[in-house]
Amino acid sequence: MPEGQETAPEAAQKEPQSGISTETVAAAKKGRAHVIVLGNEKGGSGKTTSAMHVIAVLLQEGFRVGSLDLDSRQRSLSRYVENRFQWCRANGMRLPLPDHQVIELSERETVAERQADERERFEVELARLSATRDFVVIDCPGSDSFLSRLGHAVADTLITPMNDSFVDFDLLARVDPQTYDIKGPSVYSEMVWESRKRRAIADGGSIDWVVMRNRLSMLDAKNKRRLEGVLELLADRIGFRMAPGFGERVIFREMFPSGLTLLDLKEGGGISMSHVAARAEVRQLIQTLHLPQLSDRAAS
Repeated sequence: MPEGQETAPEAAQKEPQSGISTETVAAAKKGRAHVIVLGNEKGGSGKTTSAMHVIAVLLQEGFRVGSLDLDSRQRSLSRYVENRFQWCRANGMRLPLPDHQVIELSERETVAERQADERERFEVELARLSATRDFVVIDCPGSDSFLSRLGHAVADTLITPMNDSFVDFDLLARVDPQTYDIKGPSVYSEMVWESRKRRAIADGGSIDWVVMRNRLSMLDAKNKRRLEGVLELLADRIGFRMAPGFGERVIFREMFPSGLTLLDLKEGGGISMSHVAARAEVRQLIQTLHLPQLSDRAAS
């Protein structure tokens, strides 16, 4: 057990406010699909862009992929998928698409009724996709919500994109402003801790937590090196792996309106060296995830 996991944070010793039970986790995980969750309680970290590129790689590899959007207000992943469908129809192209579904927020009167309604719809959709797909990719909202906690609790692989700054790092841990020593885990780390406990109790499974530094500057800087150092220390303490993220490239933001990804660009079609480098970053992320189906395919 990694250092710092002997004593759980005080908040994690209590029953979660969301009311997520081990029975809910077990019911939602009956299928055989590998569940990849993109989660972070801070918006603008690149969750949706990362989710769509993970989906595109898996589709290109020939896997059957389902996707769930748990943010029915912004619907960023849903819009990305819709834009992709519309672009294909307008241009007479056929690009692979995931079996996509958005989980709407409940409009029931009481908190208990809303949570029961959202839990049922989440379980039904996840069970359907898990029974018919090889992978299910879940995009969580950039806030702490009941649906977000449901998504985290069923993850096999949890990817947490974060901008390369101490503003985003603050959701993982608190640091001393003078020495940059880690003072303790923060709210998001505590929530992941609780999700891991629920998962272990529910079906004996584990959550492989991967933190990816996103929008990396191409320039070396003292702050960049300092952040890398504290992330490595925190990874050992609370048990996550580091993954190379995506550089600060305009191309990632330009592709959203068309629904395209870097995997859809063809050689000789105006693709630049920057595009080639960005596509290599996507491939490197997938390799770092160590997804079992990809590993089995490579071995065979």
